[in-house]
Amino acid sequence: MTLPSVAEMKAQAKRLRSALGENGQSVSHSHALELLAQQYGFRDWNTASALASRSNSRTFAVGDRVGGVYLQQPFTGEILGIQKLDGSGRLRVTLRFDTPVDVVKFDSFSAYRSRVTCVIGGDGVAYSKTSNGEPHLQMDLLED
Repeated sequence: MTLPSVAEMKAQAKRLRSALGENGQSVSHSHALELLAQQYGFRDWNTASALASRSNSRTFAVGDRVGGVYLQQPFTGEILGIQKLDGSGRLRVTLRFDTPVDVVKFDSFSAYRSRVTCVIGGDGVAYSKTSNGEPHLQMDLLED
């Protein structure tokens, strides 16, 4: 079994907490994280998140071909710039999309972006999220 990223595991815990709440079982977010960690076979959340952070960390570099989703729209592109922000593994990446991405979901107009800058973790997932909780950017290296 492949271990999801920390961000994905947190989203799963949020969904678990919501589902339990709908069934009348109120649990805290930290308890939901602990339950999720146990489902993946870990004794606690700290152990699960540490392993998920380490195992899902990728090495990104300028010129790498990447693909994924930006504002829930699929893309492929190239890393134009990358900067380590601090010792936590956060990276500021600038991407150029092969095909501009429409970032508006309205039928009446469009707004295309061909270049974006986001702060991501080592797993390629942006820290900033949309109003529905989805990361702005999720990317991974493309095979050569």
